Amino acid sequence: MAETIQSGVERSLASPLERRNSLEKHLLCRPGPQDLKERHILLATNVAPSLQAAQQELARHKAADSLKKHLEKRPDRDELVVRNILPESTAAPALQAHARELKKHMLVDNLVHKIENRPKPEELVKNGILDEKEDPTKA
Repeated sequence: MAETIQSGVERSLASPLERRNSLEKHLLCRPGPQDLKERHILLATNVAPSLQAAQQELARHKAADSLKKHLEKRPDRDELVVRNILPESTAAPALQAHARELKKHMLVDNLVHKIENRPKPEELVKNGILDEKEDPTKA
């Protein structure tokens, strides 16, 4: 039985020639340095590898400082409301769209009501608001 196990182990190991051929095949398919740089696996830099970590840290600090500076210059909410960038509404953000739509419909209804109830040109001429020459029905 020990012989059976030992012969099975020998069969499972690849011969050195097969391993070498497999390695050569994988090396032929290996991506080049430029491809690795394009895929952001290798760093595209001319800096020595011992300094690359320091360069990355400096770039990270530079970006953080820039972001901090821009955030300090950022206008506050009241200024954005005055400049009509943000709505003046104090409603929850989920309800603001419905509030805008309701306000729009109320304006439309108000205008329709005013147009329906505006005086006729004859009444305006009779009340002396329009001259007879300005009567739009006689144009």
